[in-house]
Amino acid sequence: MTPEMLLALRDPAGVPSHPLVFLVLGVLTFALHIAAVQVMLGAGALTLRGAFSASTYWRRLAAAMLTTSKIAVSVAIVLGVAPLLFVQVVYDPFWYTSNVLSAWWVIGFIGILIVGYIALYVFYWKNHDIVKEGGRGGVWMVASLALLLAVGFIVHSLTNQMLFPEQWMAWYAPGGVVQPDGHSLHYWNLPRFGFFIALAAPVTGAWLYAYRRYLQGSAQPDVAYIAWLAPLAQKLMLMGGVVAVLLGAAWMATLPAKMAWFAVSPWSLIALLALLATVALPLLLRGRLDRGYWGYAIFGVGAVALIVVGAAREVLRYVTLAGTHGYDALDYRINMDWYSTALFFSTFGVLGAVTLGYLLTIAWQAGQTQGTYTPSPAINRLGSVAIGLLVVWTAVYFGVGLFVQMR
Repeated sequence: MTPEMLLALRDPAGVPSHPLVFLVLGVLTFALHIAAVQVMLGAGALTLRGAFSASTYWRRLAAAMLTTSKIAVSVAIVLGVAPLLFVQVVYDPFWYTSNVLSAWWVIGFIGILIVGYIALYVFYWKNHDIVKEGGRGGVWMVASLALLLAVGFIVHSLTNQMLFPEQWMAWYAPGGVVQPDGHSLHYWNLPRFGFFIALAAPVTGAWLYAYRRYLQGSAQPDVAYIAWLAPLAQKLMLMGGVVAVLLGAAWMATLPAKMAWFAVSPWSLIALLALLATVALPLLLRGRLDRGYWGYAIFGVGAVALIVVGAAREVLRYVTLAGTHGYDALDYRINMDWYSTALFFSTFGVLGAVTLGYLLTIAWQAGQTQGTYTPSPAINRLGSVAIGLLVVWTAVYFGVGLFVQMR
């Protein structure tokens, strides 16, 4: 497919802000999404490992990780919408074509996601007290993880198909015979998919470091349980990190010719160093992990490493489409819409920050309090501000819409 044809498939209305804004937001939201996915997968695996164990500590961890996995899958679904939206804004000719080529899977993955989500909740419903009773209905958790991995594989394939415009006609009409049913997934790279899945181990290890540091601040910390968590977290980070690096190397080795430059580029090296720094951090901090906020720092550094990986992934996509196919996402026509841009950033930067800050503060302080938790007047005021901002946002959103319609 020629560059002229690809450019002709762009939205003639242009984009409402500079394309770089969407590329940066795409990287950030992808990193947040994949972090939630990896925590969900790792926590789910630990739940299966611990729920059916005779060890009290393993059962206790399973109970905590089941709640973590349940919340993480919800966060992953919500955050997963954003990077797809940003991709379709600036890469619409590629993303929509990939979706059409595999339309059956694009629609079907929603159903698979729903069933996987429900299966997780069935397991949660069947296990009210894992610590005392052990696990029940493990097949539901296995099914949930398998289905959610299938959803990830579908999106992985769709994301890769958009990078091969030279193959689109062969996929759509193999041998000159048109097949418009969209029943096939046409391209995937298992080492690439495995790399992002394997990162669940070190990311979950970093999450366990934060979890044990949180427990240390509780009213009556269980010192023995907290000590038991440390080597488990370290093992997940080291072993998972090694597996992820090996799969990353396999991904680099299996890159198609037009992407082979990426394997020896500074971007892949920087991403590798960021991941290695995260894995090595607990070994460097040692005793400081039990003091101050150092125990949480590992997960924070891991989040930054995922942003670096996401940025490298975006560079690979941008250079491939610009260099090989003549499609420069940054020269997309700009039709500046200041209102929607301001609304977007105020929603996340003001309303989202205040509301999420209130909810996290309440959850944090309640978990650190023995007995009944009572928020302070300052926290109550923060909650009132969050509600007020939501009311104002709703009024502005619908008010502007009605005003525009009535003009």
